[in-house]
Amino acid sequence: MPTVHVFARDHINTDEIIPARHLTTDVEAELAKYAMEDYDKDFVRRVQPGDIIVAGADFGCGSSREHAVWALRGAGVAAVIAPNFARIYYRNSINNGFLALECENVVETFMDGDPAELDLAGGTVTNTRTGQTLTFVPVPQFALDVQKAGGWLEYMREQDQNRQDQNQPQQEEQHA
Repeated sequence: MPTVHVFARDHINTDEIIPARHLTTDVEAELAKYAMEDYDKDFVRRVQPGDIIVAGADFGCGSSREHAVWALRGAGVAAVIAPNFARIYYRNSINNGFLALECENVVETFMDGDPAELDLAGGTVTNTRTGQTLTFVPVPQFALDVQKAGGWLEYMREQDQNRQDQNQPQQEEQHA
């Protein structure tokens, strides 16, 4: 079961998610070492694959760097849940197949270290310590498809392959 890491402050910017001094690579495993470093130096030692970040409003404001998404994903974070996101961060999340879930009152519902259950199909997140369940803004099917594929580029490769596969029998029939 995922553990929740609460960053309750509003307006956590991309430089706090991954400080600019570490933008010398685009390798997620390298970026992950410095995720949230300027906000919480111990975060990368505590986070486990599948964990969730709960954050205040306007998460990911600041620059448009995709590195912020890559650093969190590389650290094993499965999703960030916040009341809302900076638009560029939200779009970068979708493009990279990373879950950015909008949910009111999420900061008030969780404490750092709480276990959570995330139900994407049902659109809910549950604090299993307290039993409290919140509903988040539904994730568009398109975003889920991109996430399932592993990101926008992988999604487009799948779409191209599907189109080629669909055209293949027609081409074979024409040659017969």
